[in-house]
Amino acid sequence: GNQHKMAAMATMSRLSMPLRSAGRSAAALSAAGAMRSFRTTPTASLKLQPETNVEGKRIKYFQIYRWDPEGSSKPYVATYPIDMGACGPMVLDALIKIKNEQDPSLTFRRSCREGICGSCAMNIDGTNTLACLARIDPKTPKCTIYPLPHMYVVKDLVPDMTNFYAQYKTIEPWLQVNDESSNTNKAVDPDGTVKENLQNKKDREVLDGMYECILCACCSTSCPSYWWNSESYLGPAVLMQAYRWIADTRDQSTAKRIEFLDDSMKLYRCHTIMNCTKTCPKSLNPGLAIARIKQVVLKSYV
Repeated sequence: GNQHKMAAMATMSRLSMPLRSAGRSAAALSAAGAMRSFRTTPTASLKLQPETNVEGKRIKYFQIYRWDPEGSSKPYVATYPIDMGACGPMVLDALIKIKNEQDPSLTFRRSCREGICGSCAMNIDGTNTLACLARIDPKTPKCTIYPLPHMYVVKDLVPDMTNFYAQYKTIEPWLQVNDESSNTNKAVDPDGTVKENLQNKKDREVLDGMYECILCACCSTSCPSYWWNSESYLGPAVLMQAYRWIADTRDQSTAKRIEFLDDSMKLYRCHTIMNCTKTCPKSLNPGLAIARIKQVVLKSYV
C-alpha cells in the first residue's frame, strides 16, 4: 500500500513540474517549435523567419520547386523570404537575388531580361509566363514558382526542351525556294549578287503576330492536348511557326508543308481549348494560327 502511495505522489510531483524535454528549458522548446512552424524546406535549405523578426521590411515569400537529379531527395518546395524594398519589380529579379544572396544552388535559365530570348519561361502563380516580364504582386504574401508543366525537369526550374526543339525542326522553319538561280521577285545588285527575296507590304503584314514568337513553350506546355500527346502532337508554338511559313508568299514549299501537317495527331489534337492564346507572354494567338492551318488543309482537298 505504501509503495502505491509513493508512486502516486511521485507521478503528481512530475505532473506539477514545468514541461521539460531532454534537459531543455520551456523557452528553448518554444523557440524550437517556432522554427518548426516556419520550416517548409529540408534542413539544408533556408529556414523562414517569423514575421516578428522582420518588422519594418516588406517581406514576400517565394515558394520554389527544387529538385537535383544528382541528389537523393525527392522534389520539394523551398521557401525564401525577400525584402521587396531591396529587390527589383520582376520575378526574375527575385530569383537572381535569391541565387546571389541566399542559395547559390538554385538553378534556372535566363538571358536577355527583356522578353526576347524566352529562356526564363516558367510557371508563376499557376500561369506559364516569362520571369523577366512577370511583375511581383505586392498585394499577396507569397509567390509560387514551378518549371513549365508536364515536361521532364533537368534541375529545379530548368525543363528539358529536347522534344520541343525536335518537333520545331520537323517543320523545316526556313525559307525554301525551288529555283535558287532564278531572280524572280529578288533584289539583285548590278554585279548579279542576289541580296534578298522581295515581298510587298501587304504580304509582309500577314506575318505579323507569328514571327514575334520566341519559342518559350509557354503556350505548348499550357495545352492539355500537348500534355497527353507531346510525342505526336506538335503543339501550339510549333504549329503557329508552321503556319508562319505557309503564309509567307516568298516560300515555295507550301504544298509540301500542308501535306506534312495533314495528320490526325500532328494537327488535329487541337481542340480549341485556347489556353495557348490566354497564356502567351507576347500576346500572340496560336489558336488562330492553328485554325487557319485547318482551313488551308481543307482547301487543299477542293
